[in-house]
Amino acid sequence: MTKAFTFDEIMELPNRYRANLINKVSGFKPANLIGTQSKSGQTNLAIFNSVMHIGANPPYLGFILRPTTVERHTYENIKETGVYTINQITTTIHEKAHQTSAKYERGVSEFDAVGLGEFYNEGFHAPFVAESHIKIGLSFQEEQLIKCNDTRLIIGKIEHLVLPESAILDDGDVQLEDLDTAAVAGLYNYYKTEHIGKYGYIKPNQS
Repeated sequence: MTKAFTFDEIMELPNRYRANLINKVSGFKPANLIGTQSKSGQTNLAIFNSVMHIGANPPYLGFILRPTTVERHTYENIKETGVYTINQITTTIHEKAHQTSAKYERGVSEFDAVGLGEFYNEGFHAPFVAESHIKIGLSFQEEQLIKCNDTRLIIGKIEHLVLPESAILDDGDVQLEDLDTAAVAGLYNYYKTEHIGKYGYIKPNQS
């Protein structure tokens, strides 16, 4: 037996039920922490499941920011300083990472509140997560307002990339399964990753 929903039926669902359902059906997503720091030195750390590849030449990543109808410390710091970090969540730190989703006051650093360490690259203002195995430092490039729901696509250029050399294969592929990488699905569920196959660049079958 299957269950089918129309748009109108989805919109009539209880808020939390609808949020759980729609966040989960798109499948597994990358689990990342975004680190920022205000000009005055106040650090901030927030969990995001919407980081996406934008391009490799030049190297850009994007993420979706929820509507700015309330304070968004991550967004405010990025606009103020122009830099931020994306840090991959591991299975070892996923519980602490999830705790950053709480609404802390502006004067509270989530690094301190959840017990994660700050790491800095010389000359780069934004803090990295010391415990993360893949650390990415970005400079803000542009934002696109998504009018249908008032979210924003934030796009950054990769300025720094730090990861274990042993995880990088000869072709540039990265063995995420060797880095304790966690995945997220929905709002509250975390998963371990397992490699199940690798296939070359595909061309149409030739007769």
